[in-house]
Amino acid sequence: MAVDDAKPRPTDARRPRPPRAGSALRFVILVGVMSLFADFTYEGARSVTGPYLAVLGASAFVVSAVTGFGELLGYGLRLVSGRLSDRTREFWPITIFGYVLQMSVVPLLAIAGSWQIAALFIILERVGKATRNPPRDAMLAHAGHEVGGYGWAFGLHEALDQAGALIGPLVVAAVLAARTADYKLAFAVLAIPASITLVILAIARLTYPRPEDLEARQADLHSEGMARMFWVYLVAAALVAAGFADFPLIAYRFYQSGTVTGASVPIFYAVAMAVSGAGSLAFGKLFDRRGIGILVPLTIVCALYAPLVFLGGFVPALVGASLWGLGMGVHESIVPAAVAHMVPADRRASAYGLFTAGYGIAWFAGSLALGALYTLSAGAAVTFAIIAELAAVPFLVRVRRQFRDRSAL
Repeated sequence: MAVDDAKPRPTDARRPRPPRAGSALRFVILVGVMSLFADFTYEGARSVTGPYLAVLGASAFVVSAVTGFGELLGYGLRLVSGRLSDRTREFWPITIFGYVLQMSVVPLLAIAGSWQIAALFIILERVGKATRNPPRDAMLAHAGHEVGGYGWAFGLHEALDQAGALIGPLVVAAVLAARTADYKLAFAVLAIPASITLVILAIARLTYPRPEDLEARQADLHSEGMARMFWVYLVAAALVAAGFADFPLIAYRFYQSGTVTGASVPIFYAVAMAVSGAGSLAFGKLFDRRGIGILVPLTIVCALYAPLVFLGGFVPALVGASLWGLGMGVHESIVPAAVAHMVPADRRASAYGLFTAGYGIAWFAGSLALGALYTLSAGAAVTFAIIAELAAVPFLVRVRRQFRDRSAL
């Protein structure tokens, strides 16, 4: 089925839904609600890890290195969990291990007595996410095939996911406002949504023991390797990742420059997450209708986040944080939706692991570069970010052409 950027795809948004569509949609919503509370937990923590590390004595380079290394593991280890999931077909046990690890270490930040201990917990949180994401996304892809399109399924999931990413930072901001700079109490409060996440995880496991059965189409157990466009798309995504600063570095900039008060930093992050959730829902659906070409203008616009957050005052910084959130949300929803079309069904978990491993390595390299350049000048960091983002555009254009030339989507 060919993709035309100007025409809807009848087999997704307009095709009659099979009887299992209702069950598949309920699964997507259940996992989305679980992700809502998970993001409540870890995004609430991540909204203040930059200032928290600074309070504990870390430098800008240390903040960038810790968060970048966390992202490296958080994406790189997905290669292992993805392949293990496809090989064993044990999606739930691997997913459960990742969620339990992630939800356990976030509240432990409350007892960190040094930036080194806090850094360990931050990195372990990323390891937990790395472990659970590929098998979870593979299960969502099985459901997505039945609910009207992969873009819609992942967009709906991401919107619920980002709702939690909005609530978490706001709760943390409220705690910090009520108890001035009491980061430890803020992290302790996050034990509540972490516990709720694990309860919903248990319900999802008992209700849907085999999510792969939600998809009518059977996996091809003798499938070929990844399509060429998969690798081209990976290069594009890696360049985008390299140019996107970790929010802790952005928050560090706000804190250091005084552009945004400490209690307001989580609110900026919450705004970014709100834009991210709305963008993922809208553009996930648009992806099903128009194809991957929508990433070209979005990438160009979102590249403007860098000068706004690193060079601007209060209002430009807010706009820049919103663009940063939009870019993250769009790529978080469209990346898994597009990859689901590019690879055989029985290799999705491996593909997600491989793709996000490359994405994470680029993110780590970009984080180190941005952190080092920022110590020299904010302008140098901005220049690097813009160049990396815009360099992805030709590769996205090539992927769009390949979609048009073959029946990949």
